[in-house]
Amino acid sequence: DFNPDWVGRFLFSPSTSIYLLPHPSHKSVPTKAPTMTETKPMTTVLVFGGKTGWIGGLMVTMCKEKGIKVVAAESRIENREDVAAELDAVKPTHVLMSAGITGRPNIDWCEDHKPETLRVNVIGTLNVADLCYMRDIHCTIYATGCIFKYDEEHSLGSGVGFKEDAKANFDGSFYSETKGYMEPMLKCYPNCLILRVRMPISDDLIHRNFVTKIVKYERVVNIPNSMTVLHEMLPASLAMAQKGLTGVYNFTNPGVISHNQVLDLYTKYIDPTYHYKNFTVEEQSKVIKAGRSNNELDTTQLMKDMPEGIVINDIQTAVELCFQRMKVNLTEMGWLPDNMPEEFVREPLSS
Repeated sequence: DFNPDWVGRFLFSPSTSIYLLPHPSHKSVPTKAPTMTETKPMTTVLVFGGKTGWIGGLMVTMCKEKGIKVVAAESRIENREDVAAELDAVKPTHVLMSAGITGRPNIDWCEDHKPETLRVNVIGTLNVADLCYMRDIHCTIYATGCIFKYDEEHSLGSGVGFKEDAKANFDGSFYSETKGYMEPMLKCYPNCLILRVRMPISDDLIHRNFVTKIVKYERVVNIPNSMTVLHEMLPASLAMAQKGLTGVYNFTNPGVISHNQVLDLYTKYIDPTYHYKNFTVEEQSKVIKAGRSNNELDTTQLMKDMPEGIVINDIQTAVELCFQRMKVNLTEMGWLPDNMPEEFVREPLSS
C-alpha cells in the first residue's frame, strides 16, 4: 500500500530538472503541515492541455465565454522548469490540469510506451500539483475513475458504487496502473481538486468521445458503467474550482448506463440503420492488449458538495439529452440526415 511519507523521499536525477515534494529537510518547501489559504476569486486561469487537449480546449472556450481571463499553457508538464517559469509569468489564481497521455487510438498504446506514459502521466502531473502547491495556487486535475473494477463489495448491478476513499483495485492496463498509484500521491497536496472522470461523452463525434470509439467497433461488451457527460460536468468542474473545493471526487453523472443503451440511443437519434454485435469480456481480451475498467462510482459526495445553480442529471437522462444535442450539431455540420463520414457507416444487414 502507498505510504504518504514516501513522497518526500523520491528524488529524480538532476538532469531531468524534476522532483516530487521534497523531504521536510529540503529548504525550498516549508516544513509546516500543508494548508491552503482562503478561497481566492477566479481571475486568471492557466490550462495545461488547453492548446491541443480535448477537455483542456473545452475549458479554455468555457472560460472565455464566461469572461474569465484564461491562458492555454505552452509548457509541457514533464518539463518542470518550463512549467515553473510559466506559472510565474502568468500568475494564475487557478490551474486546470487536463494534460496527459491516453494513447492513440486507445490506451493499448501505453502498453508499448511505458516510459513515455510515466514521464507525462506521473512525473508531469506531480510537477503541476507540486509547483502549484509551492505557489498557493488551486489546481484542478482531471483524473480518471478507471482505476476500479466490479468486485464482491461493489458487484455488477448492485447499485453499490466505489466511494472517494476506496483504494484502486484495477491494474489491468498500464494506463490505469499509473493512475491508480498517482491518486494517493496527489491527495497529499491540499491545493488539488482531483476529479475521477470516466468514459467521457460529448455532443459531437470527435475521436476522443466514448460514443465515437464504441460506434466504430464491430463488437462491444455490454456492461453498465459510470460515465461523464461533458456538457453537464465541465461547467460543474469550473464551479467546484471557483468554490475552492479540494480532494477526490467521483466525477460522473449519477447512476450507470450500458454500452448497448448508449448505442441504442445512437441508433435512435443519429443513424437508424446502425447495428452492432456483442461479445464477452473474455472474447474482448483476445483482441486488445490491455484490460478495460468497468465500474460504478458513488456520486453522493459530489452531489452534496455541488455549488448552487449547477444541474447534473442522472446518466440515463444526460446521455439522451446529449444525443439530442448531437443530432442538432451533426445536422448543422451537414452530416445528417444522410451524409455521415464513411467510417461511421455500416453495411446493411442481409435479409
